[in-house]
Amino acid sequence: MTHPDVEAVFRAEYGRAVAVLVRALGDIDLAEEAVQDAFTTALRRWPETGVPPSPAGWIITTARNRAVDRLRREAGRGERHAQAALLYAPDAPREEGPVRDERLRLVFTCCHPALAVQARVALTLRLLGGLTTAQIARAFLVPEPTMAQRLVRAKAKIRNAGIPYRVPRDADLPDRLTAVLAVVYLIFNQGYEGDAALCAEAVRLGRLLAELMPDEPEVTGLLALMLLVESRRDARQDEHGELVPLPEQDRALWDRDLVAEGQSLVRRCLRLGRPGPYQIQAAIQAVHSDAPRGRDTDWGQIRQLYDQLMTVAPSPVVALNRAVAAAETEGPALALGLVDALDLDGYHVLHAVRADLLRRLGRDTEAVREYERAVELSENPAERAYLERRRRELVRTWS
Repeated sequence: MTHPDVEAVFRAEYGRAVAVLVRALGDIDLAEEAVQDAFTTALRRWPETGVPPSPAGWIITTARNRAVDRLRREAGRGERHAQAALLYAPDAPREEGPVRDERLRLVFTCCHPALAVQARVALTLRLLGGLTTAQIARAFLVPEPTMAQRLVRAKAKIRNAGIPYRVPRDADLPDRLTAVLAVVYLIFNQGYEGDAALCAEAVRLGRLLAELMPDEPEVTGLLALMLLVESRRDARQDEHGELVPLPEQDRALWDRDLVAEGQSLVRRCLRLGRPGPYQIQAAIQAVHSDAPRGRDTDWGQIRQLYDQLMTVAPSPVVALNRAVAAAETEGPALALGLVDALDLDGYHVLHAVRADLLRRLGRDTEAVREYERAVELSENPAERAYLERRRRELVRTWS
């Protein structure tokens, strides 16, 4: 038994274990601590005893026992003893509602309208995916201390306001949908940086949402977006583990079943005629998927879709991607002007894009500096290897 074995179970089961404990305890901090204690125990015991037949069940049972022990130690009054007894009750009535999946229930519960949208997303990423505060901060492009404060405040508000841990009613689901979709997409993006289990969990949640809310086009759009991006997983890195950019990927390695399913969902969204951010992003990925080769990509259509996305959901990151499309339709000089107007200095992708544009303009010395900055900021090994190779290629042209 090795640490990676426990880490694999952690990635696959952390969210479900926390979801079960949060519902049973009504206390986020206690649920998190109990599940973390259970995994710490697994790290100590499983190398000697082996992986149990049901790793998830072992983790949940151990975490429940840890929580019961703590409640009993802290119990000064009968209320804590009663709470501990409830944890052992095998036939406690399950709360009914439209959401049956434990992890999806947790997402909807944490996305309570009393919390700010960013707090809802950050908290659910912490609980569902087991992401560290640093990872969540990177996803939001904010400093880690800022994100830590947001998480503390969100937990305190839930505790102090007495926000109940229960499945929302049917009528409450649409009001929480924006934050829920944001959570699922951020989980997917975090996983796409190297954790296939997180991607699989995001796609699973996306499918459940599509079953739960089939008439919501943004739900369909998000599922389509994730499927189209996930279809390229096997082509995204070469045999040396280096990033392969989308235009250079071997499209024979794409999962054609996922491509077909994603494109079918995009066509369904188009028929509904209610475009939203996820649908537009899915349409962009569908255009990429239509091209048999990178050089056949319809960049004009992609540029138009990014123009539409900037109208519906403007952001610096969307503007950066729009500039990439503009480089293909109107040239690198215009695109560089668009990039230089963006306030994304701490975002490694901006520096990578700027390096490529400068290289295309023959400004190699500046391009090298931008590649160095991108390498410095990136935490993904495959991306770092690719960016470092591009930097070396430019330096070699000087010698």
